[in-house]
Amino acid sequence: MAAPSLLNWRRVSSFTGPVPRARHGHRAVAIRELMIIFGGGNEGIADELHVYNTVTNQWFLPAVRGDIPPGCAAHGFVCDGTRILVFGGMVEYGRYSNELYELQASRWLWKKVKPHPPSSGLPPCPRLGHSFSLYGNKCYLFGGLANESEDSNNNVPRYLNDFYELELQHGSGVVGWSIPVTKGIVPSPRESHTAVIYCKKDSGSPKMYVFGGMCGSRLDDLWQLDLETMSWSKPETKGTVPLPRSLHTASVIGNKMYIFGGWVPHKGENIETSPHDCEWRCTSSFSYLNLDTAEWTTLVSDSQEDKKNSRPRPRAGHCAVAVGSRLYFWSGRDGYKKALNSQVCCKDLWYLDTEKPPAPSQVQLIKATTNSFHVKWDEVPTVEGYLLQLNTDLPYQAASSDSSAAPNMQGVRMDPHRQGSNSIVPNSISDTMNSAKTEHTAMKGTSVKNKPDLKASTDSNAIFHSSLAANASNHNSCVVDMLRKNEGPHTSANIGVLSSCLDLRTVIPESSVSSTVSSPQTMVTEQTIKTESSSTNGAVVNDETSLTTFSTKSEVDETCALPATKISRVEAHPAAMPFSKETPSNPVATMKAGERQWCDVGIFKNNTALVSQFYLLPKGKQSISKIGNADVPDYSLLKKQDLVPGTGYRFRVAAINGCGIGPFSKISEFKTCIPGFPGAPSAVRISKNVEGIHLSWEPPTSPSGNILEYSAYLAIRTAQIQDNPSQLVFMRIYCGLKTSCIVTAGQLANAHIDYTSRPAIVFRISAKNEKGYGPATQVRWLQGNNKKAPLN
Repeated sequence: MAAPSLLNWRRVSSFTGPVPRARHGHRAVAIRELMIIFGGGNEGIADELHVYNTVTNQWFLPAVRGDIPPGCAAHGFVCDGTRILVFGGMVEYGRYSNELYELQASRWLWKKVKPHPPSSGLPPCPRLGHSFSLYGNKCYLFGGLANESEDSNNNVPRYLNDFYELELQHGSGVVGWSIPVTKGIVPSPRESHTAVIYCKKDSGSPKMYVFGGMCGSRLDDLWQLDLETMSWSKPETKGTVPLPRSLHTASVIGNKMYIFGGWVPHKGENIETSPHDCEWRCTSSFSYLNLDTAEWTTLVSDSQEDKKNSRPRPRAGHCAVAVGSRLYFWSGRDGYKKALNSQVCCKDLWYLDTEKPPAPSQVQLIKATTNSFHVKWDEVPTVEGYLLQLNTDLPYQAASSDSSAAPNMQGVRMDPHRQGSNSIVPNSISDTMNSAKTEHTAMKGTSVKNKPDLKASTDSNAIFHSSLAANASNHNSCVVDMLRKNEGPHTSANIGVLSSCLDLRTVIPESSVSSTVSSPQTMVTEQTIKTESSSTNGAVVNDETSLTTFSTKSEVDETCALPATKISRVEAHPAAMPFSKETPSNPVATMKAGERQWCDVGIFKNNTALVSQFYLLPKGKQSISKIGNADVPDYSLLKKQDLVPGTGYRFRVAAINGCGIGPFSKISEFKTCIPGFPGAPSAVRISKNVEGIHLSWEPPTSPSGNILEYSAYLAIRTAQIQDNPSQLVFMRIYCGLKTSCIVTAGQLANAHIDYTSRPAIVFRISAKNEKGYGPATQVRWLQGNNKKAPLN
């Protein structure tokens, strides 16, 4: 039985940029969110490289350079990291190629490469319709169609079943061809088949699966090659085998091989060579093979007619690309003929979510005020929106369950590519590939050791302890990490800092230090989020000295160039309010007796939200959002309740795609602020100088009065940290009115290197007004992977 959600196709109806002309015989690969298309034919063979950004819905033509290959069709096309290899294909009618080209997509640089020939035997002959599959550092070439005639106008087809292995060099270049010795019966010669490689998790050897193709007639056989033993076999399968076909696509997502489209015989036709094209037709059938159980499942059969244009029409010679768990399909020919015997090519772009999205990271706090939170979570690829929920111990009045207040649960189809509507759409970003990456990790429980008498001195050795206990503070700590600089003594990094709310007003006498260290602290999870280098209100890098960008000829190319590996990185560690360690990671919507109900904050198109209200549930309702699909309620019919000061709220978030709402994240808890305390210092900057480092910051954006002093702290090495690395101990290194201080080399020599994520030295900075100290901004200065002393 097909999962109904798998039939929820989406047609991309709105995009920008130069759309490539429709074609067939092209190939496509994915690099992160980019779908890269090359070659194909329709009134001539195409030689352009087209790129589609699945996040911004933008087509663009990169400014390629170098040894640009001629246009080709039915070629081999594989992706290894950010390099792409092109082999063979038809370069003009009757003339095929056996040349190999490499594209470095980080620079859009083409290079013709010449692999060494096999030690015994000839290199691959010119061909088209072959399969070219990558696993590890090797590409595997199988089959195809050659032209026996030296005259390109006199095409004498020869079907192939030869098998080659191409060894790649790391990063760029190739070693050479080899002809592996295989065991077992070799598949019959064929072209326009598919081949994928799959390896079971934690067990088994990689296996290549060859399906279908053409050898005078269409084929429906499945072959398996064990790449360790080089043994061919025909696995026994269960379920309904798809019709014989060629020019179809095969894509692996998880443990499933998805087969879509292609040329198939008419119903009831004898599947032998036919002299007339009219006895073959294109199909839109869609099946998958579970590669672990060898069972076929039909999702769309050949007999199902689509009268509502709710899925792609029949086609062959199209391309299919997997981006995460989403399958994209573009163009291809539909098999019908017009005047002059020309093929009709499809111009449409479709995608299909094959499974519900995974749980996002925990919700992270960017900024807390007295009656709102600015929160964010890690982006989940290829989703259409996020459902954010909260609950609280604060009593609230449930909404009436009469018809006027009940949510309208009519199905709202979310088309993220349709402009000018109220649809839920992914966040579009103008510079997807040049965005800095930021990592957030909830702190396990840091403490600050304190001596009663504090002196305003930059060389003060006073040590502080503070607890993250929920009843000790109305704030939540947030942290920003800075990449360690290696360019010289004056290199600096500008960091947009997360507002934090760790209460440094809480002073614990030294006599209670041991109990504080051993007390249970908040749970820890690690998440990764992506933010743009130009954005604000988040943990963001704006560091021109270490961001690598690429100079290209057009504005579009600049915004979409792939970055090199050297990217400036920061880390951030907001501390969630403590919650039970027994909290389930994926709580269900139905709450146990005595527990608070989860209320919807809303559905958001990107991974940030400003929360000042939430929607009240009608009486008797456990959740106003259907978990089984992507239907959303009519929030305009629901009552809302405002957040209130000094109150703790628990948050969780789930991603939404075409298959429905995925599992919820782990729970985070934050507390709204109490009025009167200053905000956290911002725009932290670290630069080297001859004395050590220069640490500077900007005053809080919300001082709530006059700032009386700032305090800066450094996490130091102690025996307690060796016993419990997650329990940081801070020494105050500065107290005064200035918004900068010098951290000497002597002080840095005592610094603790925190290895909870990547190695870093940890600083904290907080401001004090008439009411007391406000939230601290915590900064992790990344030190690389070695254990050398800072500044080395």
